[in-house]
Amino acid sequence: MERHGGHEVRVGMPPNELKEQEPQAMVESREYQQDEDNYDEEVGAVAASANWKPGPFSSLDSSIEILKKKAQELIENINESRQKDHTLMTSFRDSLKIKVSDLTEKLEERMYQVYSHHSKIIQERLQEFTQKMAKISHLEMELKQVCHTVETVYKDLCVQAEVPTSEQNYKDGEC
Repeated sequence: MERHGGHEVRVGMPPNELKEQEPQAMVESREYQQDEDNYDEEVGAVAASANWKPGPFSSLDSSIEILKKKAQELIENINESRQKDHTLMTSFRDSLKIKVSDLTEKLEERMYQVYSHHSKIIQERLQEFTQKMAKISHLEMELKQVCHTVETVYKDLCVQAEVPTSEQNYKDGEC
């Protein structure tokens, strides 16, 4: 900021604020055009009134004063517009943060619902798997018992076939 004639003047803006003010710049341009038209009228009035004032520099001095006042008014209007834009953007940013936060919470809540649903499904499938594995283990034990029984029966048959009645029966019945 610079100071001119006891008043502060903002001369620069960050680039991101310039982009945000493009629509505002058009409004300010129209305001500036109106101010410029008013200024032309005032300068014309001063020039007309300067004809009757005595002294060669009095009209120049009053024109310079009017120009200074108009320039200061324009600078103040620009600064007010920038302050309004800054307030608007701050409000927009805060509103956007709140909406994003709400949306994030809803998304997170939905994710936990999906996780809960999938966890139930996984738990049910794991329980089914555990039951089936237990059944397979039980069937494996039964199969081993059947195999052991078959082996015992086969051995008993082989032992009974070993009774030597003849040598050929012995060779054929050998287990």
